Amino acid sequence: MKIADRVTNLPPYVFASLEKRLGAMRAKGVDVISLGIGSPDLAPPQFIIDALYRSASRQDTHGYAGYFGTPALRQAIAGYYQRRFGVEVDPNGEVLPLIGSKEGLANMAFAFIDPGDVALVPDPGYPTYSMGPLMAGGDSYPMPLLEDEGFLVDFGAIPDDVAARATVLWLNYPNNPTGVGAPLEFLQEAVDYCHKHDLVLCYDNPYCDLTFDGYVAPSVLEVPGAKDVAVEFNSLSKTYNMAGWRIGMAVGNARAIQALSVIKTNIDSGVFLPVQEAATVALNGDQSWIVERNMIYQRRRDIVMDWLPKVGLKARPPKGALYVWAKLPEGADAEAWATEMLEKAGVWLTPGNAYGECGKGYLRISLCTPEERLAEAGERLSNV
Repeated sequence: MKIADRVTNLPPYVFASLEKRLGAMRAKGVDVISLGIGSPDLAPPQFIIDALYRSASRQDTHGYAGYFGTPALRQAIAGYYQRRFGVEVDPNGEVLPLIGSKEGLANMAFAFIDPGDVALVPDPGYPTYSMGPLMAGGDSYPMPLLEDEGFLVDFGAIPDDVAARATVLWLNYPNNPTGVGAPLEFLQEAVDYCHKHDLVLCYDNPYCDLTFDGYVAPSVLEVPGAKDVAVEFNSLSKTYNMAGWRIGMAVGNARAIQALSVIKTNIDSGVFLPVQEAATVALNGDQSWIVERNMIYQRRRDIVMDWLPKVGLKARPPKGALYVWAKLPEGADAEAWATEMLEKAGVWLTPGNAYGECGKGYLRISLCTPEERLAEAGERLSNV
């Protein structure tokens, strides 16, 4: 049996390995508090669940659902972009529903990366930005996100020879793992850079509606000229607590959407129809509940920020997303620290180097855990 090189050369997905490790500890009776994975622990509102139930209870909703999403869902996505960002998109050419945004992120590489091509990826950043190009036979060039620069990319630091080989640039704000937001002026700079170097700008925006302290996150498509170069990836996973439902979207440049759809139609057969119909209801329905849901996460964030100094960590309060990006004392090894805390306190925090070289010395703390367990995690860590 010959395993393909792309498999043998691909590192294990960090959270798949983590799941096995924590599962083994729990099987031995250890009460592990995992602050590692950003999987929302809250349910969607009942009206969304009811829509799924009604649709799944019908006899005519269980076949193949079509490759491009229902017209109603595409229109709901377009309506969301108009209401939320003031951006007009054509539901028939500039919108593509996804089986969760993650598959779109990976498939985008197969649409735009040939062997020898380069994807410009943030470091630290979501691992799929780099793994997609690797699977497609291309390379990734890390763009450092440094705390002293507000975790924003310095486009001027990208070498000209790298830019000449690049076909794709990835950005993600509110950012995973750092939690920072990006001003429109920065997004304009990114759009201009992609125009100059003939790149497709892939903007991952799943946390745009999960923000704190009154911060309102933009869409890159708000920038003049963005649709000439940009595709924005979004998801109902975080905004609507629908992570396991696997429903997301790509929105933007029609040519890029078409290229992505060619890959997708050769790989999958579309999103389960009841999930599409529930997503349509979610996007078109009452949005006021999101404010209170965000306050839940903000209270959790504040609990973590309160105990960080007690365990020797520090962080900037995140503007959005589901994480606190905590810095260890100078010279500390994040993997060793996290392993020690898991063994001695039964608390897991993800080492920052899982997101790239620039994540060394940091830990990502997920807020997807109830307040009392977050407080307990802080007590356990402070007693080590």
